[in-house]
Amino acid sequence: MRHVNLSASKRNPRQWRILDLISAAFFALLFIFFLMLFTPLGGQTLIMKTSDPQQRHRLVAAIELGQQRSIEACPADAVDHMPCEDPRRNSRLSREMNYYRERHCPPLEDTPLCLIPPPNGYKISVQWPESLYKIWHNNMPHNKIADRKGHQGWMKLKGPHFIFPGGGTMFPDGAVQYIEKLGQYIPINSGVLRTALDMGCGVASFGGFLLAQNILTMSFAPRDSHKSQIQFALERGIPAFSAMLGTRRLPFPAFGFDLVHCSRCLIPFTAYNATYFIEVDRLLRPGGYLVISGPPVQWPKLEKEWSDLQGVARALCFELISVDGNTAIWKKPVEDTCLPNNNEFGLESCVDSDDPSSAWYFKLKKCVSRRSSIKGEYGIGTIPKWPERLTAPSPRSTHLKNGADVYEADTKLWARRVEHYKNSLNVKLGISSIRNVMDMNAFFGGFAAALISDPVWVMNVVPARKPSTLDVIFDRGLIGVYHDWCEPFSTYPRTYDLIHVVSIESLLKDQASGKNRCNLVDLMVEMDRILRPEGTVVVRDTPGVIERVARVARAVRWIPTIYDKEPESHGREKILVATKTFWKL
Repeated sequence: MRHVNLSASKRNPRQWRILDLISAAFFALLFIFFLMLFTPLGGQTLIMKTSDPQQRHRLVAAIELGQQRSIEACPADAVDHMPCEDPRRNSRLSREMNYYRERHCPPLEDTPLCLIPPPNGYKISVQWPESLYKIWHNNMPHNKIADRKGHQGWMKLKGPHFIFPGGGTMFPDGAVQYIEKLGQYIPINSGVLRTALDMGCGVASFGGFLLAQNILTMSFAPRDSHKSQIQFALERGIPAFSAMLGTRRLPFPAFGFDLVHCSRCLIPFTAYNATYFIEVDRLLRPGGYLVISGPPVQWPKLEKEWSDLQGVARALCFELISVDGNTAIWKKPVEDTCLPNNNEFGLESCVDSDDPSSAWYFKLKKCVSRRSSIKGEYGIGTIPKWPERLTAPSPRSTHLKNGADVYEADTKLWARRVEHYKNSLNVKLGISSIRNVMDMNAFFGGFAAALISDPVWVMNVVPARKPSTLDVIFDRGLIGVYHDWCEPFSTYPRTYDLIHVVSIESLLKDQASGKNRCNLVDLMVEMDRILRPEGTVVVRDTPGVIERVARVARAVRWIPTIYDKEPESHGREKILVATKTFWKL
C-alpha cells in the first residue's frame, strides 16, 4: 500500500513559493484595508462602503472645515438613485395598501456620501418649450415606456430623441383633444381653475398641455415597473413629483387643488372603506372638479366598482356633471351641506379640531375633512380668478400673526430681490435655459410669484417643521409640497435647473432646541443630486453660514461666488450663487 508523505521537509519548494506569495498578498490587502479605514487617506473612498458613524462624522466635519477638498463620485450604476424610493430595500416591506411603494428613507449613516454621476452620453437638456415635445434619449435611456405605450401616443424613440406626441392610454389622439372635450363640461380656460392634481400621470402630457390654459398641474406617480415616468415628465419641463397614494396622506394641504384628474390611474378609490376617495375630497377645493377617466367608469366587468364609486360620490354630495364614454366628471359641493352620516359606506365627518392640512408622514384618515375646520372663503367662486389671485391676500394667511400685512410685504420684498438677482448677480432667470425651479424654504411663495412672467415653474417647498403656509401658496395659484430637508427629496437625479434657498441653516435645526438634526454636507449633496449639470444654486443667509456653504460647494464641485445683498434689504445677509460643473465619470 502506498502512503502519502505529508512531512514539511519533503514538500515541493515550488509549492512553498506559491503559498508565500498568497500569504503575502493576503496580509498586504489586510494592511491596506486598515490603512484606508483608519486614516484620512481612505475616508473618502470607503464612506460608501461602511456604515461606521464615526468615520462618516469625521468626513463631514473635514468637508465643512475645508480640509476635504472634494467628494468622490458614486458608482456608474447609481445614475438614477432615489434614496427613499429604493426598490431593493422597499421590497422587503409590507404590501398592505402599497406601503412598500411609499417613501422609506434609510438612516443617515447608511446614506452614501458621494455625488451622483450623469449617465454616459448625457447632454444639457433640451430647452423649454421644445422639451415638451422631445428630449435627449441618452439623458434617460429607458425604452420600456416607448416600447409598451408608443402605440398609445405616450412617447416614441426617434433618432437621438424621445418624442412625445401628447397621447395617453385614455386619450391616444392627444391631450389637446382630450382637454377640449373636458372643456365642454368644466371651465378650463376662464381663469376659474388654476391648480390641478394629475394622479398616476404617466409622462404628464395632460399637465403639460394644460399649461397653455394657465392651469398649473402637479403630476405624480410612484416609481413602478415603468421606472422613469416622473423622470421623463421633469426632463420635459413639466411639474411632477414622485409619490404613492398608499397608507399616508399626500404631502399637500387641504382644499388646495381646483381640479383632480385620474386617467387610468388605477387607484381603487372605494377600497378600504373609501379611504382614497376621502383623501381626494381632502385635497379638492370646495366647488372643485374631479375627473376620472378609465376603469371603473362604465368599464366591462367592473359594474360593482363603478356602482360603488358613484355611491361614494353621492354620499359626499358630489354633483355628477357628466358621464361621457369612460370619463366621469363630478363637482364638489361648496358648503358642508352634506354630512356623511347614515350612508351605506359608514362615512363620518372628522371633528373640527382635526387639522386636514397635516400631511407629512400623516396616516390616511377614514373620516371626511370638514370645510368648517379651516376659516376663510377659499372655495371656487369665492376666491379671485387667475391671475388676480396671485397677489390677492389669501384668506388663509390670517392664521399667522399680522398674516395679511406680512403677505403683502413678502410679495413686494421678493419682487425687489428677484430684480436684483437678474440685474446684479447674473442669475439666468427669464431665459429658456432655466425651466424647473425649486424654492426650498418657500414661506408664502413670494419668490415664485415674482417669477410668474418667466418661462419657469416653481416647486414651492414648505419645511414640515415650520409654520404651515403651503395652503396660502395654493390659494394664490401656485403649487408645492411639504418636506423635511433632513431627508432626501422625492425626485430623480438631475431634475431642477435652479435651486433657491433662504436661511439654509434653519432647515437643519430643531426649532425647539436649536440643535442640528442633520448636517449641511448631506443637505448640499442632496441638492447636487437633484440639480442638473450646469444648474444654478442661490443661497441667502448670514455671512458665517455663507462661508460654510461656499466650502461645501467646492467639495461638491460647484463654482461659488459670494455677493452682497441688495441695498434695500435689512439685516446681515450674503448671497451665494453657484454653478454645478458638468463632470463625467
